[in-house]
Amino acid sequence: MNYPQTLDYLYSKLPMFHRIGAAALKPDLTNTIKLCKALGNPETKFRSIHVAGTNGKGSVSHLLASIMQEAGFKTGLYTSPHLIDFRERIKINGEMISQDAVSGFIKKQKTLIEKIKPSFFEVTVAMAFEYFAENEVEIAIIETGLGGRLDSTNVIKPILSVITNISYDHQYLLGNTLAEIASEKAGIIKSRVPVVIGKSDPETNPVFSHKVKEMHTVLFHADANIICKNPHLENGILKAEFVNKRSDSVYHILSPLSGQYQLENITTVLQSVEVLNNNGFSLNKEQIKTGINRVKENTGLMGRWEIIGKNPLIVCDVAHNEAGLEIVFDQAKTIPHKKTRIVYGMVKDKDTNKALLQLPKNAVYYFTQPDLPRALEVNELYKLAKAEGLKGTIYTTVKEAYNKAISESAKDDMILVVGSIFVVAEVLAIV
Repeated sequence: MNYPQTLDYLYSKLPMFHRIGAAALKPDLTNTIKLCKALGNPETKFRSIHVAGTNGKGSVSHLLASIMQEAGFKTGLYTSPHLIDFRERIKINGEMISQDAVSGFIKKQKTLIEKIKPSFFEVTVAMAFEYFAENEVEIAIIETGLGGRLDSTNVIKPILSVITNISYDHQYLLGNTLAEIASEKAGIIKSRVPVVIGKSDPETNPVFSHKVKEMHTVLFHADANIICKNPHLENGILKAEFVNKRSDSVYHILSPLSGQYQLENITTVLQSVEVLNNNGFSLNKEQIKTGINRVKENTGLMGRWEIIGKNPLIVCDVAHNEAGLEIVFDQAKTIPHKKTRIVYGMVKDKDTNKALLQLPKNAVYYFTQPDLPRALEVNELYKLAKAEGLKGTIYTTVKEAYNKAISESAKDDMILVVGSIFVVAEVLAIV
């Protein structure tokens, strides 16, 4: 089985959430436990940090991995979904898993896979754990796929659990209130494993406090301990000063991730580093600052306020829910430009109405749909958007919408590509 055949097997034979939605999800961890047991429990053979949350968990995972790499650790990184190449999901020191390793794993475990009948995500998690164990990584940063309690990654016993923030997303699976969603995310909290919460909230704080007490561990609120001062953009670089109130440490951070929301993610990372340093690590300021500054080179992170063109300014961002879109459009308002043009598509299991409420009414829209069964049909999106007073045109493919936005833009316009990770992925594959 060569690599293209392996991908075809993974995509066509295994239930895949990002293509078909909730039908691909398994109701518990049974399949992952069976897979890992058959593989000799590789998840027990390396130290790990577990990262969950509604928004920001991908950025936080990459930032932590980059810092660990700068500190000299052989570092595994598991994230999802991928944008362009399946192998983005599994990396060691920023290098994607090889095509041969992917094909070799599936060929070797095909009988086991067909016996257990796991989902695409469950197989990918098992593949990552075995790859990290075989290559003897010293630390692995593991991002949850969805939720936490029942997420396939939740078979690990990490040295640190991180929950970035809680907002509305996947309510049909995780709950209709922030407290219910937080309860699912809190499922990654383990006995006597310290926990970092990125963003405090009166509705979710009691949920985490209760879980931490139940698990006999300690909780750190990043936004209560780390203060951000004088944030500003300078030549596309996000600069800010972060002060740790507990230790009086001051970090002068330069981040190539220029989205304003990254300030919250960096705060979460700095708190996480402090907890790690209080539990046996010795990550120094230079390693931390360089890790943040070199996160793109070290880990290959894409799609976070990513500027892919100038004159007109073209920005891709994977923001796809109410909270994420609000922050992105707030930042767009701060950048001088003439007309805002937005390439926009969604998947059908998102809260479309709440997302649309965040979109500026004075923008020109290029409505489209990503190329997957889970996509919200563009004619339906158009009807919902029109009811909210948004004006634009329907395009059946992302490529067509993107090219039309470019052709109609003046040099001082701004093009934003948002609404779905998969719309961003298709644009990044073009450029």
